[in-house]
Amino acid sequence: MAHNGNLVNATKLREELEETGSIFQTTSDTEVIAHLIKRAGRGPIMDRIKQALNELEGAYAIAMLDEKRLIAALDPRGMRPLSLGKVGAGYVIASETCAFDVVGAEYVREIVPGELVVIDDEGIHFDTFSEAKNRSICSMEYIYFSRPDSNVDGQNIHSVRKRLGKKLAEVSPVEADVVTGVPDSSISAAIGFAEQSGTPYELGLIKNRYVGRTFIQLLKRFASEACR
Repeated sequence: MAHNGNLVNATKLREELEETGSIFQTTSDTEVIAHLIKRAGRGPIMDRIKQALNELEGAYAIAMLDEKRLIAALDPRGMRPLSLGKVGAGYVIASETCAFDVVGAEYVREIVPGELVVIDDEGIHFDTFSEAKNRSICSMEYIYFSRPDSNVDGQNIHSVRKRLGKKLAEVSPVEADVVTGVPDSSISAAIGFAEQSGTPYELGLIKNRYVGRTFIQLLKRFASEACR
Protein backbone atom coordinates (compact mmCIF):
# COMPACT_ATOMS: atom_id res chain seq x y z
CA MET A 1 0.00 0.00 0.00
CA ALA A 2 1.17 3.52 -0.85
CA HIS A 3 -0.50 6.54 0.72
CA ASN A 4 -0.06 10.24 -0.01
CA GLY A 5 -1.88 12.45 2.47
CA ASN A 6 -2.66 12.98 6.12
CA LEU A 7 -5.52 11.50 8.14
CA VAL A 8 -6.86 13.89 10.76
CA ASN A 9 -8.53 11.04 12.68
CA ALA A 10 -5.55 8.65 12.51
CA THR A 11 -4.82 8.85 16.25
CA LYS A 12 -8.43 8.12 17.20
CA LEU A 13 -8.64 5.20 14.76
CA ARG A 14 -5.33 3.82 15.99
CA GLU A 15 -6.51 3.86 19.62
CA GLU A 16 -9.76 2.09 18.67
CA LEU A 17 -7.87 -0.55 16.70
CA GLU A 18 -5.41 -1.19 19.52
CA GLU A 19 -8.29 -1.64 21.95
CA THR A 20 -9.61 -4.45 19.72
CA GLY A 21 -6.25 -6.21 19.48
CA SER A 22 -4.41 -4.60 16.56
CA ILE A 23 -0.64 -4.46 16.98
CA PHE A 24 1.13 -1.63 15.14
CA GLN A 25 4.69 -1.80 13.85
CA THR A 26 4.95 1.86 12.73
CA THR A 27 3.48 5.28 13.47
CA SER A 28 2.32 5.91 9.88
CA ASP A 29 -1.23 6.64 8.78
CA THR A 30 -0.80 3.98 6.10
CA GLU A 31 -0.70 1.17 8.63
CA VAL A 32 -3.94 2.44 10.16
CA ILE A 33 -5.65 1.98 6.79
CA ALA A 34 -4.31 -1.58 6.46
CA HIS A 35 -5.61 -2.52 9.92
CA LEU A 36 -9.02 -1.02 9.13
CA ILE A 37 -9.32 -3.21 6.04
CA LYS A 38 -8.30 -6.27 8.09
CA ARG A 39 -10.84 -5.42 10.81
CA ALA A 40 -13.66 -5.00 8.28
CA GLY A 41 -14.40 -8.74 8.35
CA ARG A 42 -14.30 -11.69 5.98
CA GLY A 43 -16.49 -10.35 3.17
CA PRO A 44 -15.34 -9.53 -0.38
CA ILE A 45 -12.12 -7.49 -0.36
CA MET A 46 -13.65 -4.57 -2.25
CA ASP A 47 -16.48 -4.24 0.29
CA ARG A 48 -13.93 -4.26 3.11
CA ILE A 49 -11.86 -1.58 1.40
CA LYS A 50 -14.91 0.63 0.88
CA GLN A 51 -15.90 0.24 4.52
CA ALA A 52 -12.38 1.15 5.67
CA LEU A 53 -12.12 4.18 3.38
CA ASN A 54 -15.40 5.57 4.69
CA GLU A 55 -13.94 5.63 8.19
CA LEU A 56 -11.10 7.92 7.12
CA GLU A 57 -11.13 11.69 7.54
CA GLY A 58 -8.61 13.95 5.83
CA ALA A 59 -6.47 13.74 2.72
CA TYR A 60 -5.60 10.45 1.10
CA ALA A 61 -4.59 9.26 -2.35
CA ILE A 62 -4.04 5.51 -2.06
CA ALA A 63 -2.69 2.71 -4.25
CA MET A 64 -2.99 -0.91 -3.09
CA LEU A 65 -1.63 -4.06 -4.69
CA ASP A 66 -2.44 -7.72 -4.03
CA GLU A 67 -1.91 -10.93 -5.99
CA LYS A 68 -4.80 -10.21 -8.36
CA ARG A 69 -5.30 -6.48 -8.71
CA LEU A 70 -4.12 -2.88 -8.38
CA ILE A 71 -6.55 -0.64 -6.54
CA ALA A 72 -6.49 3.16 -6.34
CA ALA A 73 -8.71 5.52 -4.35
CA LEU A 74 -8.98 9.27 -3.78
CA ASP A 75 -10.62 10.97 -0.80
CA PRO A 76 -14.06 12.58 -1.37
CA ARG A 77 -12.61 16.10 -1.47
CA GLY A 78 -9.69 15.29 -3.76
CA MET A 79 -7.15 17.00 -1.52
CA ARG A 80 -4.22 15.18 -3.13
CA PRO A 81 -3.63 14.59 -6.85
CA LEU A 82 -3.95 11.07 -8.29
CA SER A 83 -3.87 10.24 -11.99
CA LEU A 84 -4.37 7.29 -14.32
CA GLY A 85 -1.99 6.50 -17.18
CA LYS A 86 -1.73 3.85 -19.89
CA VAL A 87 1.32 1.92 -21.13
CA GLY A 88 0.50 -0.35 -24.06
CA ALA A 89 -2.30 -2.61 -22.85
CA GLY A 90 -1.57 -1.88 -19.19
CA TYR A 91 -2.42 0.91 -16.77
CA VAL A 92 -0.41 2.82 -14.18
CA ILE A 93 -1.31 5.03 -11.22
CA ALA A 94 0.74 8.02 -10.05
CA SER A 95 0.36 10.95 -7.68
CA GLU A 96 2.14 13.18 -10.21
CA THR A 97 1.76 13.15 -13.98
CA CYS A 98 5.50 13.67 -14.46
CA ALA A 99 5.94 10.02 -13.41
CA PHE A 100 4.19 8.94 -16.62
CA ASP A 101 6.92 10.56 -18.71
CA VAL A 102 9.57 8.45 -16.97
CA VAL A 103 7.91 5.12 -17.84
CA GLY A 104 6.59 6.18 -21.24
CA ALA A 105 2.96 6.19 -20.17
CA GLU A 106 0.15 8.18 -21.75
CA TYR A 107 -1.91 10.36 -19.43
CA VAL A 108 -5.55 9.24 -19.38
CA ARG A 109 -7.27 11.36 -16.72
CA GLU A 110 -7.33 12.30 -13.06
CA ILE A 111 -9.03 9.97 -10.61
CA VAL A 112 -12.01 11.90 -9.28
CA PRO A 113 -12.84 12.41 -5.59
CA GLY A 114 -14.53 9.43 -3.98
CA GLU A 115 -13.58 7.15 -6.88
CA LEU A 116 -12.25 3.60 -6.63
CA VAL A 117 -10.28 2.22 -9.59
CA VAL A 118 -9.52 -1.49 -9.95
CA ILE A 119 -7.04 -2.86 -12.50
CA ASP A 120 -6.83 -6.64 -13.00
CA ASP A 121 -6.43 -9.27 -15.72
CA GLU A 122 -9.84 -8.40 -17.12
CA GLY A 123 -8.99 -4.71 -17.59
CA ILE A 124 -9.91 -1.60 -15.68
CA HIS A 125 -13.04 -1.05 -13.59
CA PHE A 126 -14.41 2.16 -12.08
CA ASP A 127 -16.46 2.34 -8.90
CA THR A 128 -17.15 4.79 -6.06
CA PHE A 129 -16.89 4.38 -2.30
CA SER A 130 -18.26 7.82 -1.37
CA GLU A 131 -20.10 10.74 -2.88
CA ALA A 132 -17.74 13.45 -4.11
CA LYS A 133 -17.71 16.68 -2.09
CA ASN A 134 -16.53 20.15 -3.08
CA ARG A 135 -13.07 19.82 -4.63
CA SER A 136 -10.56 21.10 -2.09
CA ILE A 137 -7.17 20.33 -3.56
CA CYS A 138 -4.32 21.48 -1.32
CA SER A 139 -2.87 24.81 -2.50
CA MET A 140 0.60 23.59 -1.50
CA GLU A 141 0.54 21.27 -4.52
CA TYR A 142 0.73 24.38 -6.70
CA ILE A 143 3.08 26.30 -4.42
CA TYR A 144 5.57 23.71 -3.23
CA PHE A 145 4.79 19.96 -3.33
CA SER A 146 4.42 19.13 -7.03
CA ARG A 147 7.16 19.13 -9.62
CA PRO A 148 6.93 21.96 -12.18
CA ASP A 149 6.46 19.50 -15.07
CA SER A 150 3.36 17.94 -13.50
CA ASN A 151 -0.25 18.85 -14.20
CA VAL A 152 -2.77 19.13 -11.36
CA ASP A 153 -6.49 19.61 -11.95
CA GLY A 154 -5.76 20.41 -15.60
CA GLN A 155 -3.20 23.09 -14.75
CA ASN A 156 0.54 22.87 -15.45
CA ILE A 157 2.42 23.55 -12.21
CA HIS A 158 5.16 25.65 -13.85
CA SER A 159 2.56 27.83 -15.58
CA VAL A 160 0.60 28.32 -12.37
CA ARG A 161 3.69 29.32 -10.40
CA LYS A 162 4.79 31.66 -13.16
CA ARG A 163 1.40 33.39 -13.14
CA LEU A 164 1.60 33.68 -9.35
CA GLY A 165 4.99 35.39 -9.72
CA LYS A 166 3.56 37.85 -12.24
CA LYS A 167 0.64 38.61 -9.95
CA LEU A 168 3.02 39.16 -7.04
CA ALA A 169 4.95 41.71 -9.12
CA GLU A 170 1.68 43.55 -9.78
CA VAL A 171 0.40 43.68 -6.20
CA SER A 172 3.73 44.00 -4.39
CA PRO A 173 6.33 45.70 -6.61
CA VAL A 174 9.82 46.35 -5.27
CA GLU A 175 12.92 48.15 -6.51
CA ALA A 176 15.67 45.58 -7.04
CA ASP A 177 18.69 44.84 -9.18
CA VAL A 178 17.86 41.17 -9.85
CA VAL A 179 15.23 38.56 -9.13
CA THR A 180 16.33 35.11 -7.97
CA GLY A 181 14.46 32.02 -6.84
CA VAL A 182 15.14 29.59 -4.01
CA PRO A 183 15.55 26.14 -5.62
CA ASP A 184 13.45 24.51 -6.71
CA SER A 185 9.80 25.35 -6.21
CA SER A 186 10.07 29.16 -6.34
CA ILE A 187 12.09 29.36 -9.56
CA SER A 188 9.00 29.43 -11.79
CA ALA A 189 7.45 32.19 -9.68
CA ALA A 190 10.71 34.16 -9.77
CA ILE A 191 10.77 33.95 -13.58
CA GLY A 192 7.22 35.29 -13.70
CA PHE A 193 8.06 38.11 -11.28
CA ALA A 194 11.09 39.06 -13.39
CA GLU A 195 9.11 39.11 -16.63
CA GLN A 196 6.29 41.20 -15.17
CA SER A 197 8.54 43.69 -13.37
CA GLY A 198 11.19 43.97 -16.07
CA THR A 199 13.89 43.13 -13.51
CA PRO A 200 16.61 40.73 -14.72
CA TYR A 201 16.44 37.14 -13.47
CA GLU A 202 19.71 35.71 -12.19
CA LEU A 203 20.87 32.61 -10.36
CA GLY A 204 21.52 33.49 -6.73
CA LEU A 205 21.37 30.12 -4.97
CA ILE A 206 22.59 26.76 -6.23
CA LYS A 207 21.16 23.54 -4.82
CA ASN A 208 23.73 20.94 -3.82
CA ARG A 209 22.58 17.66 -5.39
CA TYR A 210 25.05 15.58 -3.40
CA VAL A 211 23.82 16.08 0.16
CA GLY A 212 20.74 14.84 1.97
CA ARG A 213 17.60 16.86 2.39
CA THR A 214 18.10 19.73 4.86
CA PHE A 215 14.71 21.48 4.69
CA ILE A 216 13.35 20.02 7.94
CA GLN A 217 16.65 20.64 9.75
CA LEU A 218 16.50 24.31 8.74
CA LEU A 219 12.91 24.66 9.93
CA LYS A 220 13.81 23.19 13.32
CA ARG A 221 16.78 25.55 13.65
CA PHE A 222 14.74 28.62 12.71
CA ALA A 223 11.95 27.61 15.12
CA SER A 224 14.47 27.10 17.91
CA GLU A 225 16.05 30.51 17.33
CA ALA A 226 12.64 32.19 17.15
CA CYS A 227 11.72 30.81 20.58
CA ARG A 228 14.81 32.24 22.29
